[in-house]
Amino acid sequence: MSVSPSSLSPLSGRSDLSRSVIVTRLRAVGCVFAEDEAELLLSTARTPADLAAMVDRRVAGLPLEHVLGWAEFHGLRIAVDPGVFVPRRRTEFLVGQAVALARQATATAARTARAVVVDLCCGSGAVGAALGAALDRIELHAADIDPVAVRCARGNLAPAGGRVYEGDLYEPLPLTLRGRIDVLVANAPYVPTEAIGLLPPEARLYEPLVSLDGGADGLDVQRRVTAAAPQWLAPGGHLLVETSERQASRTVEAFAANGLIPRVVSCDDLNATVVIGTRPAVAPVGERHGR
Repeated sequence: MSVSPSSLSPLSGRSDLSRSVIVTRLRAVGCVFAEDEAELLLSTARTPADLAAMVDRRVAGLPLEHVLGWAEFHGLRIAVDPGVFVPRRRTEFLVGQAVALARQATATAARTARAVVVDLCCGSGAVGAALGAALDRIELHAADIDPVAVRCARGNLAPAGGRVYEGDLYEPLPLTLRGRIDVLVANAPYVPTEAIGLLPPEARLYEPLVSLDGGADGLDVQRRVTAAAPQWLAPGGHLLVETSERQASRTVEAFAANGLIPRVVSCDDLNATVVIGTRPAVAPVGERHGR
C-alpha cells in the first residue's frame, strides 16, 4: 500500500509517537515496508492512544489490515474485521477476469438484463464488492461458512445491494439461482494441509484455518465447488477459481471431468493464476435426451 502526504490526519503532527519511532519499531520486527505502514497507521488512528495501541498490535504480529480495520483492494477500501481472511493483491486478477466475462454476459442479453454473479468462499466480500463497484448492472450474491466473515462481507457488499449467506458453499444459496449464474467466482482455500505451517505467521496465526487449508493436495474445496457448478451456472456461464501455477493442471482436469470447458489465464506481475471453466451453451446430445 502507499499513501500521499495529503492523506495524513492531523494526528500525524501531534502524536507522542513520531513517524521515525514507529518506523524503527516496525523495522525491528521485520516489517519490510515500515515507512508505508507508519504512514497508514498515522493516517488511520483517531487519537494518540489509538495510534499507540495500533502500533503495539502491529509489532506483536497482527496483520496490518486487521490493525487498520481495512485493506486496499481493486481501488476500494474493504473493511477487514479481526479473524477474517485478508484479501490478497493477486486476487485482483481474478476480479478483472470476472468483470470482463460479466460484461460479455450482459452485452449478449437484453439491454435491461443484470449479470447474475455469485462469490463463494467470500471471506470479507472483497471480490464481490469489487465486482459490484465495477459493473453497472449486477445481481450479486455471496456465501461463506464462517459467521465472522459473513458479518464483515454484509457490510462490504451493502453498497452494491449484495446478499450474503452463511453456510457451506452452495448450501445456503437460494434455489432460484440454479441454472442462472453468469459468473461464479470461488477464491477457495488451496494451500495443502502440510504447507500451512510454512505460511507467514500473519496468515497461519491470525486468519481462519478454513480460509487457508485446501486439504492434502490443496484442491479439496475446489473439487467440491467444481462438481456442483454445472447445476448452478447458466448455459454459457463461467466458473473462475484462483489457484497456483503448480496446481492449475489438476484444476483443469477437475473442470473437464465435470463438463466445463477449461482454460488457464495468468498474470506474472501479480503472480496470479486463474482457471476459468465455461458451461457449454448447448447441452451434450445425451443430456438433451435425458440419458
